[in-house]
Amino acid sequence: MTVVLPENEEAQRAWDGVLFDRFLQFRYMIGELARHGHVAMQHCPPPAGARVVDLGCGLGDSAVELGELVGPDGSVLGVDISPRFIELARKENAGPNVRFEVMDVQAAQFDETYDYAFSRFGTMFFASPVAALRNIHRALEPGGRLVSVVWRRREDNPWLYEAEQVVKPLIEIPEETDEARCGPGPFSMAGADTASTQLQLAGFRNVSFLRSDLPLKLGVDVEQAIELNLALGPAAEAVRLAGDAGEAMRPKLRELLTPVFTQFLTDEGVVAGSSVWVITATA
Repeated sequence: MTVVLPENEEAQRAWDGVLFDRFLQFRYMIGELARHGHVAMQHCPPPAGARVVDLGCGLGDSAVELGELVGPDGSVLGVDISPRFIELARKENAGPNVRFEVMDVQAAQFDETYDYAFSRFGTMFFASPVAALRNIHRALEPGGRLVSVVWRRREDNPWLYEAEQVVKPLIEIPEETDEARCGPGPFSMAGADTASTQLQLAGFRNVSFLRSDLPLKLGVDVEQAIELNLALGPAAEAVRLAGDAGEAMRPKLRELLTPVFTQFLTDEGVVAGSSVWVITATA
């Protein structure tokens, strides 16, 4: 039975429920976000034959890519706190050297050690990040590498930031809500100083940051880009946590968000800039 810490139970409920459904609805966006993962793997690839753990693997596409990089003599374990994500990952992506397990990384006792740990937008949601990172550190062999992709600051991701600036002033989030929060949030490791301190407290050394800026296609048209931002991201989280009052605001929010995403409209669809850190550290 998977052990989930009480402080992470709410996040599991969010990721295994509404967020799973919405990522399936806007699954094309996983492919866009994966481009930052490609940059990370090119910048610091796993060695051939390495034992790899993919943290917050989601639907498993990154684990498959890592499996191809390490080759038949290597292995990849993809872990995620959401049973539904893992169930679909097993169905779609399990291979001869790739497997998947449900796991709360903050609570987990890994059965083996690894040469390389990877995370694409997965380390920002731990309730206690230092404890989780310390657990990852214990699972790595001495000299093993952690490679983690995290969002940089909101202002450098205008498709998220500008939508949030429109939506949040109009939404009142109640102190008590039945909706589950997904954790600290996507920008919890946006500050290099904060992230570096967390990693060093967890035992990591040689912490370095590579900035990666890429355009992301948010939708084929403005309407799809708006629906994406009202489903996933900080603006969507505010609407969701507000419950019925948030749902009632959707028509007005669509109207207000139209000029925000019209500015990103190109011949290829709605395309906006994105910015992340590729963090590397050594155990």
